[in-house]
Amino acid sequence: MSPSRIGLVFPGQGTQREGMGEPWRETASWRLVEEISEHSGTDIEELLLRTSGERLRRTDLAQIAVYSVAMMAHAEAERAGLLTDVVACAGHSLGEYAALTAAGILDLADGVALVTARGRAMREAAAERKGTMGVLVRAGLAEAEELVAKAAAEGHAVWVANVNGPGQIVLSGMETAIEYVAGQAPEAGAKLIRVPVGGAFHSPLMEPAAGQLPAALRKVRFAPGRLPVVANVDGEPYAGDADWPALAVRQLVSPVQWERSVHTLTGTLGCRRLLELGPGRTLAGLIKRIAPDVDIVSLDRPDAVR
Repeated sequence: MSPSRIGLVFPGQGTQREGMGEPWRETASWRLVEEISEHSGTDIEELLLRTSGERLRRTDLAQIAVYSVAMMAHAEAERAGLLTDVVACAGHSLGEYAALTAAGILDLADGVALVTARGRAMREAAAERKGTMGVLVRAGLAEAEELVAKAAAEGHAVWVANVNGPGQIVLSGMETAIEYVAGQAPEAGAKLIRVPVGGAFHSPLMEPAAGQLPAALRKVRFAPGRLPVVANVDGEPYAGDADWPALAVRQLVSPVQWERSVHTLTGTLGCRRLLELGPGRTLAGLIKRIAPDVDIVSLDRPDAVR
């Protein structure tokens, strides 16, 4: 196993923050702001520099903002010559679109188009079927599934949404369902922490979004690409000739298999170093718990790239 094999990982929604573009303003990659603005119909500079943290919680705005910073981080890492030994990519939820772009499976215009359409569809689905999410800590998948089954037996709509790593499972469901699980969690030695998001993502409550996304997917081209991307839905690596439209639709209503994805990157694909590209260091924290023997570096600011 070569010590030089590198995997790229891209964060998802929830890593956005006010002023997140400020560190990148003086870099060459800032030119992407104008290009992404043109393709998305959104003023990305306004979003990254002057939009409040509260407004950035809006699903569609959060997603294009995080994608934009991820693309700038990737461009700077490439310019610095840090990507020569990259063998695969993966992204957490929204981050999968940044991974597909970095792998050459989507070009920037198509990546922006899909992130824009996806964010809008998820926001509308959340308005139609109101729900929320919660992080179940100190519980494994088996305990989480047991709590979900108990809630379902009581008539509550709740599902496992993200398998993020040891002791961190995210649930999606109706407000009352998440409240029910929060009350039951201590009996399983766990605790449920509410997540301030705009909907019950990666659950059947996103079916309206899954119905909308194919129209956008039909308008873009998925190229052969340069690298495989590990898919959220099953943690398996796929090249550009895979059925990515079907994977993208499934991702909206299926759990994010992040723990499995990291094991694929570091095991099957032999990555000994992972580079996190985008805002924050959320994925680094998760990866350290999943694969503590693997080197993880967060390139979340230009000075971290150089």
